[in-house]
Amino acid sequence: MSGRMGDLNPKQAETLLQFRERIKDILPDLPAQHDQYLLRWLRARSFNVEKSEAMLRKHLVFRRHMSADTIITDWKPPEVIEKYVSGGMCGYDREGSPIWYDLVGPLDPKGLMLSTSKQSFMKKKVRDSELLRRECQRQSEKLGQNIEFITLVYDCEGLGLKHLWKPALEAYGEVLTMLEDNYPEALKRVFLIKTPRLFPMAYNLVKHFLCEDTRRKIVVLGDNWQEVLRKHIDPEQLPVVYGGSLTDPDGDPRCRTMINHGGTVPRSYYVQDSVKVEYDCSVNIGRGSIFQLEFDVPAPISQLRWQFKSEGADIGFGVFKQPDEGDSQLVEMIQVVPIERYNAHLVPEDGSFTCSEPGVYVLRFDNSYSRLQSKKISYNVDVLLPDGQTQSPRSRGDGRLQ
Repeated sequence: MSGRMGDLNPKQAETLLQFRERIKDILPDLPAQHDQYLLRWLRARSFNVEKSEAMLRKHLVFRRHMSADTIITDWKPPEVIEKYVSGGMCGYDREGSPIWYDLVGPLDPKGLMLSTSKQSFMKKKVRDSELLRRECQRQSEKLGQNIEFITLVYDCEGLGLKHLWKPALEAYGEVLTMLEDNYPEALKRVFLIKTPRLFPMAYNLVKHFLCEDTRRKIVVLGDNWQEVLRKHIDPEQLPVVYGGSLTDPDGDPRCRTMINHGGTVPRSYYVQDSVKVEYDCSVNIGRGSIFQLEFDVPAPISQLRWQFKSEGADIGFGVFKQPDEGDSQLVEMIQVVPIERYNAHLVPEDGSFTCSEPGVYVLRFDNSYSRLQSKKISYNVDVLLPDGQTQSPRSRGDGRLQ
């Protein structure tokens, strides 16, 4: 049995009931509560209810961190991303599922990564995923049937060595992992078209980020790719450039109002060429080590703000809150900004966190994953109080290397 609604065996149906009961405390906070949505998480973990529950609870933390519920309306991507990240949603397949096009060739990975942070790319992908999820909901209501999957057309024309730049591949791997962990079972099929000789090498570099089920949905098309696309997509829903009859209102066969075609990023966007920050402090963090800074935040609704850059390679960073002295139940620090690896050697990082409670907050620079390379980190930290006053945080002793 496929594990989809209407195709469940008795054991799968029983597991679905158990799963719903186990997560009833978080159901109201999820973007959907129907069985079809819950089954996606069960299929992603082969109907292991414990693993599915852990995955879904972790996703809820992710949604809060990314503000996924409001990201479409409240977050605007940086201009360089809006202009130069290629791809977009355009049309529907014959079963009513939205179609997303990714265009590799026009993408300028190095130019983009020198112009904005990796975290902005991650948020862009979350925003795109939320747009597609909502479009599936609208299609379900319009057609009166469940639409929960998307079709992805991956145009590989122009794939070259520039796309295999190591920082870009690492960032792409993180995006794939994020999507696998937080938007499972969203793909119906992935059509790869116009693949060059370099494609097998490129695919081998990223395929380990994909689960086995996703790999099975990938179809590499040959010279008859237009014919195959038309079997799955009505010509009226397929852009002319891909073998259909769909155009923009102005007759553009590439449908550029729906599919961004990117291009080379002008150097005027490069952050390192335009942003000069004076840093108050610096530290060398040895290979396999972490560096922590402890600060007193005196009032609730204060903003803890930071700027930092690294030299040589990326660095992990996150923020924790120490347990209150009277709370004997907690022995571990509470993670308030998850540890992520930042390409701060390419684009300096600038961020903040609103502290809902006063207390001791810990900024952690994490180089534990690096077995060979030490990192020099330059940084600034301050606190913006609720009354608008800015103060340097009172450090609880010197920063500590571990």
